[in-house]
Amino acid sequence: MFKGFRSFLLRGNVVDLAVGIVIGAAFTAVVTGFVTAFLTPLIGVATGAVGDYSKQAFEIGGTTFPYGAFLNALISFVLVSAVIYFAVVVPVGRLQSRFEPVKPAPVAKTDCPECLSRIPAAAHRCSFCTSELGDRTGLPAQPTKPAQSR
Repeated sequence: MFKGFRSFLLRGNVVDLAVGIVIGAAFTAVVTGFVTAFLTPLIGVATGAVGDYSKQAFEIGGTTFPYGAFLNALISFVLVSAVIYFAVVVPVGRLQSRFEPVKPAPVAKTDCPECLSRIPAAAHRCSFCTSELGDRTGLPAQPTKPAQSR
């Protein structure tokens, strides 16, 4: 009973996911601390607010709207997103593009004069109606050799 659970927990991708979540949470805490300690006080100095800008709020009809806390969360989100994009997504995208197989160039196609099906422009015989198309360079078509039987 516990053997299957243990093998599930010790699988590589489960452990990697857990480590990623823990590191992500720690990184988010660091960015939030940076925004709270440095960026929102600078915004407060720039706007003339006294004290912690993240505690700024306005009141309408007896309801308090803490816009400073929202601004603090918004700045944290933008910083975390930017770091994840530029430090993880862009490098992984470049790495994947290096290992992707090269896609072949698209084959030029034309219509068969007999059945009007789309066929490769270099074809000598239509794959749909099997009519001979001849050489498109102006030379006569080369006769095909019959297959030798064994």
